[in-house]
Amino acid sequence: MPVVSLPTHCARAADLAPATLYALLRLRVDVFVVEQQCCYPELDGRDLEPRTEHRWIEDAAGPVAYLRVLADKDERRIGRVCTRADARGAGHAARLVGETVERHAGGPISLDAQAYLVRFYAGFGFAATGPEFLDDGIPHVPMTRPPDQP
Repeated sequence: MPVVSLPTHCARAADLAPATLYALLRLRVDVFVVEQQCCYPELDGRDLEPRTEHRWIEDAAGPVAYLRVLADKDERRIGRVCTRADARGAGHAARLVGETVERHAGGPISLDAQAYLVRFYAGFGFAATGPEFLDDGIPHVPMTRPPDQP
């Protein structure tokens, strides 16, 4: 796929058109439930929380890449980072993570990285904060990025 500068989007669930929310959730299910063969409750209720951010990139075919940002106490939590199979390798997820880190750099940001992506997230300032663990049979590593210093 050629690198095309597609715009990024950020919205709360209440501000999303139903068809857009459906397409974002469909991408997540396609990647995490179907492709990675993980049978788990993908729709966990957190998508509709008033402070949850949905961030994505889309093209004419629909969402290309997605992540969500949860507001947990005094930190943000990145999760559900995924890219459509035909759009991988173009840097879309990196753009979303980079923009999210920039937006929330004033506070700590955490995530559970699939183990093979630890170096990817380390490039954004995340560091492992605990041992590797299995989540639905996939190795993950808890990581946190401390707040930027003024």
